[in-house]
Amino acid sequence: MAVVAGEALIAALRDDIDRLLAAEPEVRADASDSVHQMRVATRRLRSVLRSYRGLFEKAPAAEIGAELKWLATLLGVARDAEVRADRFADLLDDQGEDVPDVVAERLVGAERARYDAAHAEVLTALDTDRYRALRERLTRWRTDPPLRPARAAAPAVDFFGVVLLRDHERVAALIRHEPTVPGPERIEALHDIRKSAKRLRYSCEAAEQVIGESAADLGHRAKRLQTVLGDHRDAVESGEAIIERAAEAEAAGEDVNVYRRLTVAENAAADRALSRYPETAEALSTSLW
Repeated sequence: MAVVAGEALIAALRDDIDRLLAAEPEVRADASDSVHQMRVATRRLRSVLRSYRGLFEKAPAAEIGAELKWLATLLGVARDAEVRADRFADLLDDQGEDVPDVVAERLVGAERARYDAAHAEVLTALDTDRYRALRERLTRWRTDPPLRPARAAAPAVDFFGVVLLRDHERVAALIRHEPTVPGPERIEALHDIRKSAKRLRYSCEAAEQVIGESAADLGHRAKRLQTVLGDHRDAVESGEAIIERAAEAEAAGEDVNVYRRLTVAENAAADRALSRYPETAEALSTSLW
């Protein structure tokens, strides 16, 4: 008997919900990479809600989507600071042993302090009635999400195939449009492509058990594009942050030569990432399967 869309979606949802709930005690303990894992699980759930929205009852899906966005925002502040601190530490290591302590403090120390403050905010949120209500709702959704009965009874391979077609076309359209975007707006255009590729990746991963290798291959191509543009975005944002810290240092009468070298390094990293974009974009946009 063919698998129906509702059953297949419940299985995909259950995996992501389990990832989120399993990450909570690790986040509370501030275990390595735990904030990242919980954030990814939250993002995956939000993505599945958007891509497969036709299967859900509209109001409850919107409500839980808003709550997941709230949680993802809190986790994102902590995760961004964590990533930035590690990136700055690696950049400074590449500079050798002549890096002044004040530079390390402005870059690495400040981001680690931001992480500590943001992690404390996450812990406070996890102890609220709001989060407990979200956790209880997610637990119910593991087996009984509010689906539209008629659509949930449709063959899974058909429904999931339509979702992948739509999500793929969204990315392909953005890729086709990107060359026409004015220079100053290109960074944001590339960011939009990255977000759309990530959404396609997650919808493919949800569909793998239904569609098989073709969905897995499409998801891998989407992930490669997402990774390339993520590397580009990270380098650009890191370079911008370094320029801001350099301005603060200069205002305080400090030497800014290290900041200048780091800015050059991040500009080069952004260029290297962007050089891989045409190939990965073409590999994803030329065909669905």
